[in-house]
Amino acid sequence: MVIKVFLASSSGSTAIKKKQQDVLGFLEALKVDYAPLDIACNEDNRMWMRENVPVEKKPTNGIPLPPQIFNEESYCGDYETFFDAKEDNAVYAFLGLPPPPGSKEAKEAYLLENGPVENGTIVNGTDDAEDEENLEAEEENIDDDTLKREVPMEECNRDEHTEEVEAEVGGETGEEAAEEAAEEKVAEEKEAVKDTEESLENTKAPVKEEEAQEEAEDEEAKGEDDQPVSEQEEEDE
Repeated sequence: MVIKVFLASSSGSTAIKKKQQDVLGFLEALKVDYAPLDIACNEDNRMWMRENVPVEKKPTNGIPLPPQIFNEESYCGDYETFFDAKEDNAVYAFLGLPPPPGSKEAKEAYLLENGPVENGTIVNGTDDAEDEENLEAEEENIDDDTLKREVPMEECNRDEHTEEVEAEVGGETGEEAAEEAAEEKVAEEKEAVKDTEESLENTKAPVKEEEAQEEAEDEEAKGEDDQPVSEQEEEDE
C-alpha cells in the first residue's frame, strides 16, 4: 500500500505550503513510504484528487485544497484530520496502516481489541520497561515488608524477655518493700505498746505512794493505841 499525498508545488499560499511541509515531514519521521503527487503541474492528478475526495469532505465551493491524503484509492483525510490523528497518536490508523510492533499506537490498538493482559507484554497500557519498573518496585516493597515483619519479631522477643526480667526484679522489689512495711508496722506497734505501758506506770506511781503513806499513818495510829497506861494516869482515874 502506498500513501498518496496530493500537494501544490507552486502554491502562492503560505498556509498551504506550511501544511504540506508538516504532513511530509511527519511521514518521513515515521518512515512511512509515500508518493507526493503535484496537482499544480499535473492536470490528471488535480482532477483525480477532486473526483475522489468525498462530497461531505469538500468545502462549500466544492474544490478541495491540498494537502489531501489517500491510501491507494481510499481517502484518508485532509490536513485538519491528519493533525487531529497526530495529536491523538493515531496516525497509522488514520493512514489505514498497521502500526509497527512495539509502538505506542500498536499497544493501544491491542488493548482496544483484547483488553489488558496479566502476564503479557502489555498490562494496563504500559510497556515492558514500565512493567519491569513496577515489578522491581513491588519486589522492593515485598522485601521491605519482609524486613518489617522480621525485625519486630526479634524486638518483640527482646521486649518480652525484658518485660519478664523487669517483672521478676519488680516482684522481688515489691516483696522486699512489703516485708519492710510489715516490719515497720510491727515496730510502730511495739513502740506504741511500750509508750502505753510507761504511761500506765507513771499513772500508778503516785497512787502507790499515797497508799504507802496511808498505811504508814495507820500503823502509827495503831501503835499509839497499843501503848500501856501509866500509873499516874490510873491514879487520876
